[in-house]
Amino acid sequence: MPGFPDVSAIVPGGKAAIRLAAGTASLAAGGWVLKALSGTPAALGASEAAIRAAAAAGSPNYRDGVFHNVEPSSPLRMDAEENRLAIFEVISGNVASKPPGEIPLTEAPTRFSSDPLAVTWLGHATALLEVDGYRLLTDPVWSERCSPIHNLGPRRLHPPPVPLETLPALDAVVISHDHYDHLDMPTMRGLARSQRAPFVVPLGVGAHLREWGVPDSRIIELDWHSQTRIGELTLTCTPARHYSGRFLSRGNTLWGSWTISGPQHRAFFGGDSGYTRSFADIGAAYGPFDLTLLPIGAYNKSWPDIHMNPEEAVRAHRDVNPDGGGLLLPIHWCTFRLAPHPWGEPADRLVAAAADAGVDIAVPKPGGRVVPGIPGTTDPAAVDPWWRL
Repeated sequence: MPGFPDVSAIVPGGKAAIRLAAGTASLAAGGWVLKALSGTPAALGASEAAIRAAAAAGSPNYRDGVFHNVEPSSPLRMDAEENRLAIFEVISGNVASKPPGEIPLTEAPTRFSSDPLAVTWLGHATALLEVDGYRLLTDPVWSERCSPIHNLGPRRLHPPPVPLETLPALDAVVISHDHYDHLDMPTMRGLARSQRAPFVVPLGVGAHLREWGVPDSRIIELDWHSQTRIGELTLTCTPARHYSGRFLSRGNTLWGSWTISGPQHRAFFGGDSGYTRSFADIGAAYGPFDLTLLPIGAYNKSWPDIHMNPEEAVRAHRDVNPDGGGLLLPIHWCTFRLAPHPWGEPADRLVAAAADAGVDIAVPKPGGRVVPGIPGTTDPAAVDPWWRL
């Protein structure tokens, strides 16, 4: 059962999740379970019928009632005992996967200046991206947990660096897919109230937003390689190698990465993805990019095709930038414990891999704002290892 807790983000396949849910229920039987489940149905999102109606017609990626990756993902490479152990390490008190101290934050400004290209990383896959005078918010999650249940599931390791209501006026909210650590019901409702920007999402994800009260006029749903215009920006939904689902079903909504092309600058938001040859195709069709936001965390040898490790993120950056340039900013790490690897390991591995490949990187603290092109700040050797607490 994806999201009980957010197993959809760490272990593909319904059977393992159902076993986890059943085991959790048996251990916590009685009134506590009913209390934990209060409010869950709304957070699960739209019904299967509503999703099917919104998702599929005419998409070449939709067959037999589900969306498909360009490259099939390999089955889980672990037996039942390894499966249970991996999940237990994530949801238990595994010391290595927790930060050894308080995560330092860069206090986000109350007034946001404007640069031709900049990014403020707010934790996990949430970033405020500035491209040629436009502001976009990616995969915003402000909730305490990435789960449909308010008191169960992966909990934040640091607070949001800035209150949701103090964000500047946005031009678009960009969503990669519908897993709980990327599509958060309370945050979506808050943005629907406090902002006027459209929500730009892959096919089918709009059904969840409509279920939560977002007006249809503010929802733009796109298939892979479809585009929309936001002023002078062109946003293109591009492939990722992942999956979707907020309950028992998988693949009923589309997942994707995004290219953001302005008059002067281009950015690539990888969302959540395993390594895929599609990155080279994206680079050839839409690149090169001045800035890439690529996931580096929640990897494990048992699910190698749905989450990239740091070395693969560097490779993906090189793929979408065939000219060898661009700045890589890592996402999908630090904020939630979604895999058993040591908490700071993704950043350490990224720095080493980037140095070996000659790739410029920036690794800001949560809340940190990066302006690409400032000399001497993006060489891997110059990166402040703030995560070594």
